[in-house]
Amino acid sequence: MAISALTSPPLPGDTLETVLEFPDNRLLIDLCGEYDRNLAQIEHKLGVQILRRGNLLSVMGEAEARERAAEVLEGLYARLESGRAVGAGDVDGAIRLGRSGEGTGTRAGDQLEMFQGGRVEVGTRKKIVEPRTEAQKAYVRALYQNELCFGIGPAGTGKTYLAVAVGVNLFISGHVDRIILSRPAVEAGERLGFLPGDMKEKVDPYMQPLYDALNDFLPSKQVQKLMEEKRIEIAPLAFMRGRTLSSAFVVLDEAQNATGMQMKMFLTRLGEGSRMVITGDRTQVDLPKGTASGLAEAERILGGVEGVSFSYFTAKDVVRHPLVARIIEAYDRDGG
Repeated sequence: MAISALTSPPLPGDTLETVLEFPDNRLLIDLCGEYDRNLAQIEHKLGVQILRRGNLLSVMGEAEARERAAEVLEGLYARLESGRAVGAGDVDGAIRLGRSGEGTGTRAGDQLEMFQGGRVEVGTRKKIVEPRTEAQKAYVRALYQNELCFGIGPAGTGKTYLAVAVGVNLFISGHVDRIILSRPAVEAGERLGFLPGDMKEKVDPYMQPLYDALNDFLPSKQVQKLMEEKRIEIAPLAFMRGRTLSSAFVVLDEAQNATGMQMKMFLTRLGEGSRMVITGDRTQVDLPKGTASGLAEAERILGGVEGVSFSYFTAKDVVRHPLVARIIEAYDRDGG
């Protein structure tokens, strides 16, 4: 990559201009995005103005914002040069991480987590998954480095999605023989009554978010085949009692809705060669009034235990629609 940058003399109002030259015009088109959508996203997030002149991009704004925008543009162009696409999520991740997270990554044993120029990537059958925030990056590292991990934070921060991605990565690379995904079958504030069908049909509505994540990383026919072979299992928490989960990657989602007894039962299922991930949001407990959350209890009891890691997320780590972060922050201010 040969990108040249030039900072021009001050413009009226002490605004400077940084000019970036990109040698490959076809990659520059992809960098800008359809109707310059990627440039508009960078402008909105960083408070700069970006103008295109041939194979040049002129970045105007305050010094710090201009420098960050230039770093983001150069990083995304390098991504395109390596043969990977750039979408809105990639732009968002580049803006959030910038170059603050760059450094030399260290593999944890023989994992297939890839550290390239400070990037953390998780390979699956359908896509390469990249954390978009520093908290997500630290979380993915923890998933590879610890046998028991907790991911705690609000909805939309990628806790379960990243955990399932790492599980698929370890499964397809042969580090584990099974993927087991579970969550408590607790209704979110409403009574659904008796659901028709067999056991699978009754619990599927509760498990749908886990199916969605799996289908993002593996072809649907392969998911179906692996489930038939019991190499991928998706089951309610209550079905875990009495089992020893060996050589498996195990995820418990929505753990705030597990009771203390259920949480202890689940944690003690951990078998030889397995890894376990517990995810939850302490603000969305749907247990009956007066019933303590097993997630909060485990957090209190297991803090400081060797081999157990806790990763925490905030509204700043939300990677859904930007409005979701503002909604979470508003509820937090209200104490809800």
